[in-house]
Amino acid sequence: MFSEKEKFISAVMRVLDFLALAIAFPVAYFFDEFIRITANLSVKAYAIGPTIEGFVYFSSKYWPLLIGYPVIWVSILYLNGVYRNFRTRQFKKFAWLIISSGFWAVLASGSYLFLLRLELASRLFFLVYAWCALALVITEKYFILKFLYLVHKRGYNKENLLIVGTGKRARDFIKAVKEHRNWGLNIIGLIDDEHGLYGKEFEGYRVIGRIQDIAFIVNRIVIDRVIFVVPRLWLHRIEEAILACEQVGVPTSISIDLYNLHIARTHQTDFNGFPLLEFETFYAKEWQLFVKRVVDILVSGTALIFFSPLMLIVSLLIKLTSNGPILFKQMRYGLNGRRFTLFKFRSMTAGAEDRQNELMTLNEMDGPVFKIRNDPRVTRLGHFLRRTSIDELPQFINVLKGDMSIVGPRPPLLNEVDKYEIWQRRRLSLKPGITCIWQVSGRNKISFDRWMQMDIQYIDNWSLWLDMKILFKTFFVVLVGYGAE
Repeated sequence: MFSEKEKFISAVMRVLDFLALAIAFPVAYFFDEFIRITANLSVKAYAIGPTIEGFVYFSSKYWPLLIGYPVIWVSILYLNGVYRNFRTRQFKKFAWLIISSGFWAVLASGSYLFLLRLELASRLFFLVYAWCALALVITEKYFILKFLYLVHKRGYNKENLLIVGTGKRARDFIKAVKEHRNWGLNIIGLIDDEHGLYGKEFEGYRVIGRIQDIAFIVNRIVIDRVIFVVPRLWLHRIEEAILACEQVGVPTSISIDLYNLHIARTHQTDFNGFPLLEFETFYAKEWQLFVKRVVDILVSGTALIFFSPLMLIVSLLIKLTSNGPILFKQMRYGLNGRRFTLFKFRSMTAGAEDRQNELMTLNEMDGPVFKIRNDPRVTRLGHFLRRTSIDELPQFINVLKGDMSIVGPRPPLLNEVDKYEIWQRRRLSLKPGITCIWQVSGRNKISFDRWMQMDIQYIDNWSLWLDMKILFKTFFVVLVGYGAE
């Protein structure tokens, strides 16, 4: 959980540092030329002038420096611990660590220059590069930390935590979370099994139940992770709670010193000195989730632009052929029970939802889902929109907003989830999507239980490659209208 994010962001920072240090090379070249012209100094070797052509020629002669300097600097920054615990450091300490790393990087770069025996290399350029490198790296780090802070301050990318335990270690854990709000963690409440503690506050957070209540709480409140910070003697008490979380797909972590366990989907991490044993029902590396989100943004943004003429025409046709709004808005459940408004082109007559109870006897789907092949509420245009899946185009707005993904389990209605069996709730442990295995396997021709099993199968076997295969199949399904009603 926390360590995976740290590793991923650390890797991103190393890449950005390498790019900044590579950019420092041309910046240093032109700044060096400016100094020489202003101070009337001698021209450095292989510098034919302060132009792009001059820089290209200069780089062709000193390409080992163009490549070597960024590698040396990033290596020194890494060895000096710049990429460790960066989210818990103040910027001043961060900047000082970069400056001290820069000192060693200058010495290492000087040694590298000596080993290459580049006798004509300019000392002034070497010093100018060092200053440019420091300035760019510090500036880049400032904006990265500022970006992470603003993201979490605005409430994005936050994890809702349920803390089990109120002892000293649990209180220290809570303090660590409160002192570093830029980590993006939000404590919903506390759990304790001792009698008389219900309703009491510890470090500003209220005890909202006992261990036996966890199964009920994770089904009623948006909880992204349950963290057990408990004594060893409590291990026999928390087994049922962990299994209850596993059933609905809520990850759990245990802050306790244990042996290295070799259990599938189980791994140990460290959170600011707190050892955590994590049990993940859905496990993906941070870079994979990052790529998935980038693909979501690119695909949804491109689709909205590409289909904008079609969407405008459909909007006009809906307005001209029937009374009511153009878009149909409906509250759905998202990741771990988060509620969001789903957008679709209206394909039914206005007020169609109010007539559903009248048509319940005609329902052709089992389980809590309501579907009719020839639904009398669907407009003539609506039949075409549904057959071609054009009615779902506005959902790219939901994807762009981050409520949905391109590929993922379909977002359920609020009243449907209330009727779920406990194992079916695990489909909420992944962000919902426009398409998934169900959509490319027959949709309405498949039973409800089989549909739920397909979503769980997707979660258990998720990979970027699986998403690509589902996307490819979706294009075929949309073209032929297979399973659409």
